[in-house]
Amino acid sequence: MNTDKIYAEQLANEYAPKDTSKVIALRKLDAKAKLPATVFTYSFGIVSALVLGVGMCLAMGQIGSGTTGSFVLGIGIGCIGMIGLGVNYPVYKRILENGKKKYAFEIMELAKEISEK
Repeated sequence: MNTDKIYAEQLANEYAPKDTSKVIALRKLDAKAKLPATVFTYSFGIVSALVLGVGMCLAMGQIGSGTTGSFVLGIGIGCIGMIGLGVNYPVYKRILENGKKKYAFEIMELAKEISEK
């Protein structure tokens, strides 16, 4: 195997003019369809994990007065955080599905044009 030839071809491809604007547009549309779901999922997951952590801290007496009331409040807040974490993935799938439906026609048309070349 001639590694010099392979390297030269890779380097030539890197400097060759890009004629694949449709592929780039297809990638951008795909990212545009998935971005809202990804942003929501990370944001909601982080907030839910923090709520769960606050609930755990209250329940263990690390923050708050350490009384029975703060223990019960900590359990309640922790359960809210766990519920948030539990529904995060199904909500992500729903938002992703809606994003894909919204851009499906444009993506399919562009992919069809690219595959016919």
